[in-house]
Amino acid sequence: MENEEITVVTEKSIEQVEPIPASENTVYYRNYLLLPSLFLTVTLLGGLRIGLSGGEFVFVRPALIALVFAVVLVVLFVRSRLIEPVGWFSERFSALENVAAGAVMLSLYAASVQVFNSLLPEAGLPFWIVAFCFCWTLWNNLFAPFDAKRLLQSLGGLFAFAFVVKYMVLLNLSVEGSKSWWGFISSGNITSEAISYLLAIPPYAGATGYIQFFALAIYLIGLFLLKPRLN
Repeated sequence: MENEEITVVTEKSIEQVEPIPASENTVYYRNYLLLPSLFLTVTLLGGLRIGLSGGEFVFVRPALIALVFAVVLVVLFVRSRLIEPVGWFSERFSALENVAAGAVMLSLYAASVQVFNSLLPEAGLPFWIVAFCFCWTLWNNLFAPFDAKRLLQSLGGLFAFAFVVKYMVLLNLSVEGSKSWWGFISSGNITSEAISYLLAIPPYAGATGYIQFFALAIYLIGLFLLKPRLN
């Protein structure tokens, strides 16, 4: 009898620690409301720049290569099983669910385009150098053994490196005089204005870096919340 009582208590304790499944409404809110909101926010902020002179809002359109990079990135999402098309679109789902999944996919693609638009320099030699790094990394990832976790780690490192190059190095080259660390280096014959001209660096305010930092963080959070199957 004592052994039986111990067994019953053990089974009850095991039942108590079982995780409570998320409700259907919670899943729908996350997939069809939260995720599109996050990705649309990134789409809006990714092309936003703050002018250096008057603090005006400048919206930069993405380069054509950013659209190509975003297509390759979505293919990588599918290849690493971060997204399973069968779990997003199916004849078993209702028409409304398929349309909603298409809207989420479209918002993900638009956000990916704007992330590349945010991290790619606008013009000049830096644009082609960073674009080549993106192209080389994405192309190699297409043929490398990948899972969702490794892909997110790779993207996090790649995006962080590109962010540092553009907004902590190149952006300081376009800031005048004592407003940047480059002012101390370029106080001689070669001025920061000359460097900015040679590298074709547009004069944006430092607030641009803060905006793009939050845009990139929101995008990565959206990828973390993304599920292989929406339905």
